[in-house]
Amino acid sequence: MNKQQIVYGLRPVIEAIGSGQQVERVFLQNGLNSSLLNELRVRMKEHDIPFQYVPVEKLNKMTTGNHQGVVATIAAIRYWSFMQLMETLTEPSVIVLLDHVTDVRNMGAIARTAECTGAAALVVPDHGSAAMNEDAIKTSSGALLRLPVCREQNLKTVVNLAKQCGYQVVAATEKGAVHYREVDFRQPTLLIMGNEETGISNELLKISDVRAKLPIVGEVSSLNVSVAAGVFLYEALEQRR
Repeated sequence: MNKQQIVYGLRPVIEAIGSGQQVERVFLQNGLNSSLLNELRVRMKEHDIPFQYVPVEKLNKMTTGNHQGVVATIAAIRYWSFMQLMETLTEPSVIVLLDHVTDVRNMGAIARTAECTGAAALVVPDHGSAAMNEDAIKTSSGALLRLPVCREQNLKTVVNLAKQCGYQVVAATEKGAVHYREVDFRQPTLLIMGNEETGISNELLKISDVRAKLPIVGEVSSLNVSVAAGVFLYEALEQRR
C-alpha cells in the first residue's frame, strides 16, 4: 500500500480524524489495549468511520512503521452524506446506488459512465464495497474525482429517504418484469445496481418501485454489472434529452 494513503499510530490517527481528513477505514489490532483507545473510538463514532479488528500480521503488511496496533486508510476522494447531496440538487436527477459492488474495475467503469451520462452521484455502502483507491480512480478516468460519492451505513435508509424526496427507485434485475425502455427516467430516479455474484439484495428489491430488466437472448443469464449500468444510464440520458 502506498504510504501516502495511510496514517498509523494511535495519536496520529486520532489527530487525522480531528483535522478533517477523509479517513476511510480504521484497522485495529485484535486485543488492542491502550489508554488512547477510548478516545479513538469516540472520534470514529463522531465521524461515522468504519473500523475492524484484524491480526497484527495484516497491520505489519500495511506498514513497517511503529503502528501501535492502529492503521487508518485515507480516502482518495471526498465522501458526501446522502442528505448533503439531496440538499444540493436543484433539478430531477439520476442517482446510482451500488449494492455491494466489490470489483474495483466495475466501480471505476460505472463511475465513468455515470459521469459521462450526467448522473448526479454514486451511493455506496461503507462496508463490503470496492475501495475508492487509485485503481478505481484510474479505471474511472478521473470521474470519481468529479462525481459526488455518498458512503452510507444503511442502504435501505437511503432508499427510503430518496422516496421521501420524490425519487422513484428502479432496481436493475433479471428478476424484473418491466423492460428497461418502459421505465420513465425523466422522473427523479434512484437506480440500483447489484453485487456481481448475488445481484440486488432482497431487502432492497422489496422496497423498490420498479424492477427493470435487460433483454437476454443468449445462454449467459446476465450482463457484467458495469455493462448493464451503462445500458440503463444511456437510456436515461436519451429520455432526458
